[in-house]
Amino acid sequence: MTRKLFGTDGVRGEANSWPMTAEMALKLGAAAGRYFRVDRGNGHRVVIGKDTRLSGYMLENALTAGLTSTGMNVLLLGPVPTPAVGYLTRSMRADLGIMISASHNPSQDNGIKFFGPDGFKLSDEAEAEIEAMVAGEIRLAQPQNIGRAKRIDDGVGRYVEYAKTTFPARGRLSGMKVVIDCANGAAYKAAPEVLWELGCEVIPVGVTPNGRNINERCGSTHTRTAAEAVVAHGADLGISLDGDADRVMIIDENGEVADGDQIMALFAARWADAGKLRGGALVATVMSNLGLERFLTARGLRLERTKVGDRYVVERMREGGFNLGGEQSGHIVMTDYATTGDGLMAGVQFLAAMAETGQKASELARQFETVPQLLKNVRYAAGQEPLDAEPVRQAIAAAEERLKGRGRLLIRKSGTEPLIRVMAECGDEKILNEVVDHIVAAVEKAA
Repeated sequence: MTRKLFGTDGVRGEANSWPMTAEMALKLGAAAGRYFRVDRGNGHRVVIGKDTRLSGYMLENALTAGLTSTGMNVLLLGPVPTPAVGYLTRSMRADLGIMISASHNPSQDNGIKFFGPDGFKLSDEAEAEIEAMVAGEIRLAQPQNIGRAKRIDDGVGRYVEYAKTTFPARGRLSGMKVVIDCANGAAYKAAPEVLWELGCEVIPVGVTPNGRNINERCGSTHTRTAAEAVVAHGADLGISLDGDADRVMIIDENGEVADGDQIMALFAARWADAGKLRGGALVATVMSNLGLERFLTARGLRLERTKVGDRYVVERMREGGFNLGGEQSGHIVMTDYATTGDGLMAGVQFLAAMAETGQKASELARQFETVPQLLKNVRYAAGQEPLDAEPVRQAIAAAEERLKGRGRLLIRKSGTEPLIRVMAECGDEKILNEVVDHIVAAVEKAA
C-alpha cells in the first residue's frame, strides 16, 4: 500500500492546511483508534503528548474526539518530549501513543507521530493501513462504549525520574555548570529539572514558550544561542535540544558545536571498550560523515547505514540486535534506555563521560576529523518534481563522474518539508562547492 499522508516521521504540514487540519486529525484519531482497538470492552487507552505550538490545542482536541469515538480512553500528557511519549506508552500499558509535534520545524507547522504499544514508532505497513482506513468508512463505537478523556498531571514527573536512572548510579554532577537550551519546546520543564536533580548548576535557555516561538533562534537548529550562553557563563557544557527534544547538539566549553556523528562516535567507542556495544556496530543514515565510518573501521567496528529518518535507524537496530544508532542531525538512539531518539538522555550520557573520564567537553566532542561535507536545500512548490527534469539529471550525472574515487553525492527529497537536499563529501573543497552549486542551480531552475 502506498502512503500519501505519512512521511518519514508521521504526518506533518502547515497548521490549518491539508493535512494538518482539525478534520484530518479527527479522522486520523478515529482510524488509529479502530486499528488498535480489539473487542474487550472499554479497556483501551491511548496517551497523547504535544510540544508547545499553538496549533497543538486544536489537534489534541480533534484527535481526542476521533479516538474516543472508536472507544479509546485518552490520557492527555500535555507538553512532554517525544521520547517521553514512547516511554509512557509502554510504561502505562497503552495500546497507542501519539505525539503532536513538528520537531525542529517552525511554529506554523505541526505533525502527528504514532507509537505502538511497545513504545516504538509504527512501521510503514501499519501507517499505510491507517491511511487506508482514513480514506474509507470507519466503524464507530456503540454509545455505551464511547471512550473517556482526562489529563494526566504526573507524565512529566514520571519521565524525569526515568531519565535520571540512565545516569550511572555511582556518578554525580555536583559543580558541573550546564547550559540547557530547550528551544521553547516540549522539554522546557523536564530537561532543566533532570539536570538540576543530578547535581548540575543549570543555566536554562529557551524555556519561555508562548505558542509561537518554538525553535525560533534557539535549539539544535540554531546553536548560536546556547553557544553564546556557554561562553558568557563559563559553563562546562551546552546541551541544545530541538522542539520535541528527540535531537541534541553538544556545545563544548569554548562554544564549539559537536553534531550527532561526533556524539555517536564517542558513545560507540566507550561502549565498545566496556563490552556494551551490541553487534560491534553503530547504525546511522546515509547522511553521516565518511569520517565517522573511518573512525569506526579503525577500531574494528562497523557502520550500518540506512535511509534518512530515525525510524529507519531504529528498524535496522531492532532487526540486527544493535543498541546504538542515530543521525548526524542529532537523533541519538540508545535502545537500552529509549525507543526513539532522546536528546536529553544523550546529553546525560555525555555528562557521564565527562564525570567518569575527568576530561573537558572539548576533549570528548572531537572524536574524528570530518571529511568536508556540504549540504544545501532547495525549496519547491507542491506538485513539482524537479528531480525528474532532464537538466537536473544531467547535472547529477556530471557531479557523480567528477566525484568518482574522491567522495560521494547524495540527492534526496526531504520527508518532512518540500525541500530537495543536495549533499556531497569530498576532500577537495573547491570541487565540493562546484558540484553542489551546479546541482543546486539546476534544481532551482527546474523548481
